[in-house]
Amino acid sequence: MSAHDLSNLGAGFTHEAFGSQAMFRLALEALSHPGRCMTVSHDAEVPQTGHPASAALLLALLDSDCTLWMSPSLANSDAAAWLRFHTGCQLVSQVDKAMFAWVAAGDAMPALLSFSQGSDNAPDQSATCVLDLPLMDTKSSSESGAAQWALRGPGIQNVNHLSVDGLAADFLVQWTANHASFPRGVDLFLASSQHLVGLPRTTSIQLSGGL
Repeated sequence: MSAHDLSNLGAGFTHEAFGSQAMFRLALEALSHPGRCMTVSHDAEVPQTGHPASAALLLALLDSDCTLWMSPSLANSDAAAWLRFHTGCQLVSQVDKAMFAWVAAGDAMPALLSFSQGSDNAPDQSATCVLDLPLMDTKSSSESGAAQWALRGPGIQNVNHLSVDGLAADFLVQWTANHASFPRGVDLFLASSQHLVGLPRTTSIQLSGGL
């Protein structure tokens, strides 16, 4: 990367430690309360490509020991250079080699089984995926074309409802298999521009029919 390229990259968090800690706490809260929409607040100068919430999350989670796979529109953008510069992460081209993955809205998400699943003895070695979506809302709307989900599992008192758009038609089939493979399986963060929702592998998802 040239000096000119570096000069065009936005800054990270103003206070790296405080910014990272705040985002890490938000990520843990999102995974502890699946389906809850978390508002992302930060002061990083995020890339133009990809959702700002996703960029801030990965800025906090990645370091030089982490491998990251990015979907095509991200891998060839300022987002890749920005994360590599600020975190030192290693970009990989093979999905199964990634500890983290970032999929842009509109890009196809690889099958969940193609990511590292971890093992029964080391489930923490599975991948964490961040998926940008065009629409995500905790308020169900039968008038939209978005899927209406009912989420159940640890961290959910009864049921949480979530409206999502932009996912593959067979996503719920894949997620059901991912959930059934516990303690193996991947964890997801769904992102809109300024919000994150955690989907740990322990969460069961069913279509709610808008109810």
